[in-house]
Amino acid sequence: MWILGVNAPPTGWHDSAACLIDEHGEIIAFSEEERCNRHRHSLYRKPLGAARYVLHQAGISPADVDVVALGWDSEQLYPRRFATDADFLAYAVGLDFGDRTPEVVRVPHHQAHAASAFYASPFTKAGVLVVDGHGENESSTIWTYEDGAAPRLERSWQRTASLGYAYDAASTWLGFSFLNAGKTMGLAAYGRAAGIEVEPLVDLTADDFRPAVAPLTENRGSATADEIKEQYDTVVGRWRDRYSRIAGADGPSAPEGSLTDDPNAVLVAYTAQRVIEETVRHLASLTRKAAGVEELCLSGGVALNCSTNGTLPGPLYVPPVPHDAGVALGAAWTVRPPRRHTTPLSPYLGTDIHGPDSARRRAALDTSDLVRTDLDTDDLAALLLDGRIGAVAQGRAEVGPRALCRRSIIAVPDTAGVTVRVNTLKNREQWRPFAGVTRPDYGAELWEQQEHLSRYMLGAARATALGRQVAPGVVHIDGTTRPQVLHGDEAPAVGAALDALRTQGAPPVLLNTSFNGKGEPIVNTAADALTAFRAMDLDFLVLGDDLYRKSDRTGGARR
Repeated sequence: MWILGVNAPPTGWHDSAACLIDEHGEIIAFSEEERCNRHRHSLYRKPLGAARYVLHQAGISPADVDVVALGWDSEQLYPRRFATDADFLAYAVGLDFGDRTPEVVRVPHHQAHAASAFYASPFTKAGVLVVDGHGENESSTIWTYEDGAAPRLERSWQRTASLGYAYDAASTWLGFSFLNAGKTMGLAAYGRAAGIEVEPLVDLTADDFRPAVAPLTENRGSATADEIKEQYDTVVGRWRDRYSRIAGADGPSAPEGSLTDDPNAVLVAYTAQRVIEETVRHLASLTRKAAGVEELCLSGGVALNCSTNGTLPGPLYVPPVPHDAGVALGAAWTVRPPRRHTTPLSPYLGTDIHGPDSARRRAALDTSDLVRTDLDTDDLAALLLDGRIGAVAQGRAEVGPRALCRRSIIAVPDTAGVTVRVNTLKNREQWRPFAGVTRPDYGAELWEQQEHLSRYMLGAARATALGRQVAPGVVHIDGTTRPQVLHGDEAPAVGAALDALRTQGAPPVLLNTSFNGKGEPIVNTAADALTAFRAMDLDFLVLGDDLYRKSDRTGGARR
């Protein structure tokens, strides 16, 4: 039995994705469409490239697919738009399934989010909290999940009581897209560092919360996508008006690259961040109480808020794909849960850097303008210790928005100046922070410990005095970092580099950020990696088992 999970239009209009599982619930492959078509967030695009990849990884054709599971109730949102399931699949996925149309299972959006978190976790029972912009009829939900039992919906909050809407409004007030909420979070840290006072915009009661912008009267259970969009625009507009009153302005007075110089911009970002942090902490407590266990899973777009995640006590698990791409996995797992899940999900489920025909693909790459050598760990460590900044593209790609050392830019973070250099080469705002990566034992000396969040770089942690001393390039203005720990040979080149740094007496910690240029998805294939390497001011590239340098970067002192 083959189950193809998708996040796909018209319901999943951003971050489309495809995931293939077998009859045991085992993941064969999982990819976000943006990695394939090279369009960031893959807006309004069907997951055709991702679907073709996951089927190819299994060695099957579309005709072999038994079930297509969608992480939305498309029938509610777009009633009578598609006459048949075949019509829907042609529009949403685009594969030719042949004469036999697979069964289509429409999984409610929040249930798909919840399943993607629980079954990826090592827990046998957990409370699951889903917080995002909205599902079909809700914005936040509490679930109890337990192996061998049907999931139980404990609580739900209506769409227009959305924490996601409140954050979207702040992001757009600041001049960002709602898809750039990470920038808002990074800017909010400047308010925390300054200790500014913010107006509380949420009222927490014993078992509920009331946002300052009152929810609308809704047509729950039958609202269409058009009705939901109208409500979204209304509520986000009211939140934006509220931020304008707080700031005394309708937007920032400084350009995006200088927002930290605008007190109003910092105030709005930190105000919205506090709404999220205070409410999610409260909802996390309610979730644990409802489920009767301390084990907690988070999912939904708000679960990407690392600063909030870092304030929550454990045991806590957030999957590597808590955003909408993750419902491709959650929908498939709702149809067929995995039989066993005793360890956290490996995120390395995407495209192999050279693909299945590695020798042929490597031979087809034009690298004549580059200097190639066999990858040697000591050479790699020497480049890093010499202050060089490079990239790694090796093995199967990560899923999710965080680069986890298989599609990463890396550098030694021993000065704050490395932040300036890496932000410059990525063409990012200089006020944005970077994350660090190390081995678990050394991470225990550098920052507060997180049992699971640091696997996927999904939780902020306060740096220790040692962390601030040896790795200032990955410590943000508020004294936190967003750490990753590497176990074993999960990312062989970076893991070997960390071990070599330790052997040579240097702190085994690296700056780690995504390997992509401004406005681009993270690189996926070897061809993507070479294109990005040539376009960016990088010193070296680890590509599979090869080390490439530009002809003018083969020598020289620390830059």
